[in-house]
Amino acid sequence: MLAGRSPYNPGMFGFLNVNKPVGPTSHDVIARLRWRLGKVVKIGHAGTLDPKASGVLVVCLGPATRLSDYVQGLPKRYLTTVALGAVSTTDDREGEITQTPAPVPPTDEALRAVLGRFVGEIQQVPPAHSAVHLPTGGRAYKAARAGRETNLAARAVVVHAIELVAYAWPLVTLDVACGSGTYIRSLARDIGEALGVGGYCSDITRTQVGPFALADALAPEALDPAVHLLAPQLAVPEYPRLVISEADRFEINHGRAIPSPASAPPRAEPFDVALEDSAGVLVALARCYPAAGRISPTKVFFSD
Repeated sequence: MLAGRSPYNPGMFGFLNVNKPVGPTSHDVIARLRWRLGKVVKIGHAGTLDPKASGVLVVCLGPATRLSDYVQGLPKRYLTTVALGAVSTTDDREGEITQTPAPVPPTDEALRAVLGRFVGEIQQVPPAHSAVHLPTGGRAYKAARAGRETNLAARAVVVHAIELVAYAWPLVTLDVACGSGTYIRSLARDIGEALGVGGYCSDITRTQVGPFALADALAPEALDPAVHLLAPQLAVPEYPRLVISEADRFEINHGRAIPSPASAPPRAEPFDVALEDSAGVLVALARCYPAAGRISPTKVFFSD
């Protein structure tokens, strides 16, 4: 069971941990759940998975849709297979594959040495076939499909760790822990290029998004929000949780600051907190200002 499972169902406010299968788009998964839940429930997801990718897709229900950016910013893990000795126009097996002429399979030592170069903050060019917005307008994949140059700029991303799970030429299986915005397809392409043999992403499974793990994810058809709804506080696992009174909740719901409760962590600098009522329902996200002895709301989920 996922730590932090919500014992309540406050008007469909929380997350569902979905195990997206290969085939449907993330939008398809949302459409199926929307049909089951009805249009009265607001629903969205926090981070797209490509149709050929599987694994953790965090679905947001009700006011939790306003927390999607927080979930997308959480660290992620992927299990991916890189096919060496060839390149792809889409950096995955869906594109046009071109074999590398007479590639020399790298040794285990050479592979491990190259993988180490991709750990830390690195510069990464997104795949041409991606949803990145172009400076000229539109999405990169639409321009690429039309045969136009995308000329995407490199951007800084963070790769926390790469574990070599298996290697049997030409396939390499990797366990990648990374920050938000990292493209595993680009990582596969760049590793192949660094090895001098070319490479593309043959298979990818997202195994974790912050506290949302694949081991706890359920198939879309097996999910029951009344049973499997997860607490919205999981979007901000590092935020201290403070329980506030009904009187303070009224003030917060109207966007007004409240005095810092005695239970607030003794810190000198301002910090973010999650405010809950006595039932554990997330009322708001807020900023605590210790020097001023007050807490000001930054995102309020209910209004009286």
